[in-house]
Amino acid sequence: MRRLITAGFALALPFLLALPAAAFETRASSAFVIDQTTGTVLLNKNADQMLPPASMSKLMTLYIAFEALRDGRLSLDEKLPVSQHAMSYGGSTMFLDTTDRVKVEDLIRGIIVLSGNDACAVIAEALSPNGTEAGFARFMTQRAQQLGMTNSTFTNSNGWPQAGHRMSMRDLALLANKLITDFPSFYPLFSEREFIFDGRAPQNTRNRNPLLALGIGADGLKTGHTQEAGYGLIGSAKQRDRRVIFVISGLQTAQARAEEAESIVNWAFRQFAVKPVAKAGTAVASADVWMGRDQKVPLVPLEDVSMLMPVTSQEDVKAEVIYNGPITAPISKDQKIAELVITPPGLPETRIPLFAGNDVPAGGFTSRIGTVAQLLIEQLNEQPAAPTDQGS
Repeated sequence: MRRLITAGFALALPFLLALPAAAFETRASSAFVIDQTTGTVLLNKNADQMLPPASMSKLMTLYIAFEALRDGRLSLDEKLPVSQHAMSYGGSTMFLDTTDRVKVEDLIRGIIVLSGNDACAVIAEALSPNGTEAGFARFMTQRAQQLGMTNSTFTNSNGWPQAGHRMSMRDLALLANKLITDFPSFYPLFSEREFIFDGRAPQNTRNRNPLLALGIGADGLKTGHTQEAGYGLIGSAKQRDRRVIFVISGLQTAQARAEEAESIVNWAFRQFAVKPVAKAGTAVASADVWMGRDQKVPLVPLEDVSMLMPVTSQEDVKAEVIYNGPITAPISKDQKIAELVITPPGLPETRIPLFAGNDVPAGGFTSRIGTVAQLLIEQLNEQPAAPTDQGS
């Protein structure tokens, strides 16, 4: 029988009190904000819609390049040739030409800081299964699927407007998280504010990320803009022990993008805080026991539990302990028995496993008889009363 324990739980944990944080009304047509530290989704607006990602899709090219560097298939000092195809790209470029042989490190910095479309194509052709950018784009799509990015398809390496080149904001956030966690040695490159390549294009040396100079903990990752996609930004910021990852798309101007991105970072850090929920080994509830020496077993988490909560406090958080019971004895200490399900106002639920706080051996003859008698009484109490004859 599936059992819920709700009564008295919030009273036992009085710090589980919160009022929903004010929802962020974003001007972006699509947005996704996640607290990386806890995995809590703070904002979801059309986040699974497949949209043109513009230059934000360069992050996928970078991820594959970092994998190749990690595996030894590329080296930072290796110099790659520039094809006519790569040189032909317009928009944001490193102004490469076919006489160049460019170090991989410079190409990576050129992609991150200068948003070089040509640099992406050079990397793509070097890592493509068939030596073409189109072949690399097919590999990008395959690799994205393997990484769990199910709403992403690529037709080029750099986000150049093209039919079928699409990503969702959730996928972009997943990709940003993997770049941060899988490649911590490369991630600091995303906070580099300026890169001058070979003295070329002195007017095009600064990182377009508007948050890097604001002192709010922003340290990446990539802007994007095309006429079809509008202005977008995939960003991350860290303050103290928390990191937030966010993606916005479809803004009308670069100024609107900068304002929206800064507002989202401030909202995410100011309106939410990580709070303790339960201590390891401390009972949060108890479960009924069947045929045991004891009639109850305490339910405890094995580790200290904290979770993200809205910062203001007035309204009860919804908290339930769920288990299939009564639990048949014998029961071993640390045996998984239940789940604590907590749903803060305005945030998704969190499920925390609960375990037996102590051993409960099978009961003797007397306790077994008592258990059966108790069950019979409960069944009799649950039976509806017989209808009475009212007469006529």
